[in-house]
Amino acid sequence: SFLGAGKPPMYGDYEAQRHWQEVTYNLPMGQWYFNTSDNNLLYWGLDYPPLTAYHSFLCAYIAKLINPDWIALHTSRGYESQSHKLFMRSTVFVADLLVYIPAVILYCCSLKETSTKKKASIHCCALCILLYPGLILIDHGHFQYPLSLGFALWGVLGLSYDWDLLGSVAFCLALNYKQMELYHSLPFFCYLLGKCFKKGLKGKGLLLLTKLAGTVVVSFAVCWLPFCTDVEQTTQVLRRLFPIDRGFPQDKVANVWCSLSVLIKVKDIVSPPAQLKLSFAVTFLSLLPTCVKLTVQPSLRGFKLALVSCALSFFLFSFQVHEKSILLVSVPVCLIINEIPFMATWFLLVSTFSMLPLLLKDGLLLPYAVTMPAFLLACVASFSIFEKTSAEDLQLKPFSLSLKRYASWFKPFPRIVRNLFLLSVSGMGALSAMSAALRPPQRLPDLFPVAVSSISCLHFVFFLVYFNIIVLWDSKNSRSQKKVS
Repeated sequence: SFLGAGKPPMYGDYEAQRHWQEVTYNLPMGQWYFNTSDNNLLYWGLDYPPLTAYHSFLCAYIAKLINPDWIALHTSRGYESQSHKLFMRSTVFVADLLVYIPAVILYCCSLKETSTKKKASIHCCALCILLYPGLILIDHGHFQYPLSLGFALWGVLGLSYDWDLLGSVAFCLALNYKQMELYHSLPFFCYLLGKCFKKGLKGKGLLLLTKLAGTVVVSFAVCWLPFCTDVEQTTQVLRRLFPIDRGFPQDKVANVWCSLSVLIKVKDIVSPPAQLKLSFAVTFLSLLPTCVKLTVQPSLRGFKLALVSCALSFFLFSFQVHEKSILLVSVPVCLIINEIPFMATWFLLVSTFSMLPLLLKDGLLLPYAVTMPAFLLACVASFSIFEKTSAEDLQLKPFSLSLKRYASWFKPFPRIVRNLFLLSVSGMGALSAMSAALRPPQRLPDLFPVAVSSISCLHFVFFLVYFNIIVLWDSKNSRSQKKVS
């Protein structure tokens, strides 16, 4: 079953996707984002960019051919049947097969490993990425489409092969499918801008910059064309995409603002406009060093690390965050699982754990309990992660050498890192079991969700510091930037 199945009046995220099909098929485009008698925006109104709406229309067209009742205007609200669930699950699986899975496989092949042993590691890398439990549980359980993340991966793939224009088109598609892809926008922008600088803005660099700008403008224009007929249409779509009047998130999300609210009720102290300014300032400051470094020293390695650290900054500090937004950090982490397998595996486990309250609401306890150990075992078998905890394996060697200048007593502690990992995994397992099996005290009904989000947030702050250290002390970026130019 899906979250909210059989529970009026909203029925859950599965119903949201079905309802968007109903709206896009039965109403003219001009009404898709407007509140009308046929389109009550309080009932799962469209709040994603045009490409999501077009995809919903395509699915609705196919649904109409199979069973018109699935998308009948008004009367299909809350429609649930086994055949329709099979259809909806099939649409997600098809999206996986057409967009996400090929991008993962081609990305792993782009790692340019040649020996037989390293080719095996490519297969292991692809297997571990595709087994990442967070994406499986959210896409196929909670129910959403993997297209925005898939298009973003195609964008990374384009840049990996030096196909900058195609990579830009792919990322524009990602951004026009889900506005949360803004989490990845600055690394794309800074990497390509830095590349233009390196080529020289009076020669090839200017030509590349002009081509990139034209590509982005044309891509957006094609996606938004039906909604640019008048200013009111455009502004209404933008209002739906960025509803800033909601304020900080209400749910138990593993970001800084929600974790702080356990001690300080920020929403009661700071007005919504001030919340927006505060979150913007903190987010901007947290990702600024990474973006400056990437612009000055553009490299593919730095670009992938920047995708992780920038997305994590957005998740921790930005204005409105959903639990499943952590997937926007997790997918870039998947891209470096072959480089830093120990920390990547640890992060991906924590990211899935951070969504535990949502997964329990979805009735996904059993899939969660199966996929988490399976993923961990796959990573242990594929990468021998416990043998890769030295400063060099964790890519902390430049940082540790710098630190030794000021603290000669400092030594990397592989055993401590492994023990922290085991303590973390044991704690997540124990809290998962308690969340599933025990009732919280009546005075503290949200005890377990708050504990999950707070502990996850502490992990994410630690990972943010870790990834920023790697980016800022990474000497490989300096050596590889010559290849870019």
